[in-house]
Amino acid sequence: MADESRDRLRRRVVAALAAGMTVAAGLSVRSVLGGDLAKYAGDALYALLIFWLVLVVAPRSRAWVAAAVAFGVSVTVELFQLTGVPAELGAHSTLARLVLGTTFNAPDLPFYALGAVLGWALHRAAGEIRSARRRRRAAHSR
Repeated sequence: MADESRDRLRRRVVAALAAGMTVAAGLSVRSVLGGDLAKYAGDALYALLIFWLVLVVAPRSRAWVAAAVAFGVSVTVELFQLTGVPAELGAHSTLARLVLGTTFNAPDLPFYALGAVLGWALHRAAGEIRSARRRRRAAHSR
C-alpha cells in the first residue's frame, strides 16, 4: 500500500509541476506572441492546464478521461460567457477575467480540443518513456 501512495504522490507532483509550467507558458505567450496567435495559444494552454489539474486531483485517471474533462470544462466556461456573468465578474476581478474570460468566442472551441489532445499526447509519451526505462532496467538486471 505504501508503494501505491508513493505512486499517487509522484503522479500528483509531476502533474502539479506540469501545471506550473503550463501557467508560465500561458503568461509568457502573451509577451512573446501577439494577436490571434497569442489568444488561441492561450486557449489551448487553458485546456492543457485543466488537464494537468484533473491529474493533480485524480492522479490515477486515464489520460483520455482527463482530456475529456479538460475539454468539457473549457467548453462549459466558454458557454457560461454567454450569460454575461463572467464579464461582470471580470470587470471587478483580474483573477475572474483570467479564469472565466469575458465574452463567448466560438473559434476558441477547437483550440480547447487541441490543448486537451496535447495533454493526452504528452501524458502518453511520458508513459512510453517510463515503460522503456523499466524494460531497460529489467533487461539489465537479468
